Amino acid sequence: MANDVVSGSFVPTTNVWDVANISDIDVTSPEFKELLIRLYQNLNLMSTVLNTKDTGYYNLSQYSCGQLFFPNPAANSTNTNAKNFRQVLRKVINFGTLPNAAVATVAHGITTTAFTQFTRIYACATDPADMEYLPIPYASSTAANNIELSVDNTNVTITTGSDRTAFTKCVVVLEYLQY
Repeated sequence: MANDVVSGSFVPTTNVWDVANISDIDVTSPEFKELLIRLYQNLNLMSTVLNTKDTGYYNLSQYSCGQLFFPNPAANSTNTNAKNFRQVLRKVINFGTLPNAAVATVAHGITTTAFTQFTRIYACATDPADMEYLPIPYASSTAANNIELSVDNTNVTITTGSDRTAFTKCVVVLEYLQY
């Protein structure tokens, strides 16, 4: 583990500012200038950390969730986004009731292009009467119990091999890149 690289965005909690000392500083002194520099550096660090954290906000509208993916290797150097990390967009679909051994689709409303790339597609269904919960996709040793989840340029599709209509609540989360 010594060679493992640990990275992430963290705000240090060791910066302590003594208010009494701050209020006594002469605004023309080098100490005051140093204080301003350190405050600016801390604010910059906080902004950077907050802007690169994955946001736990699950909206029915397209939302930039704070995840960043490596620059697009297919982008040419004249493209302004070629060297930038790519923002991940998130959209939640309130799918509703699962089908009875059938296919059900719900429009996702995402404008897809040749540059759209999904990074995560997942869901969870709830049977409120029996208080049962299923992750989707769902794999079972009994083929009829499997549940498939897929996305195309227009719809989210869930395919069930058995009657899953007791699961009346289903939330699908889509995360994707647009360039």
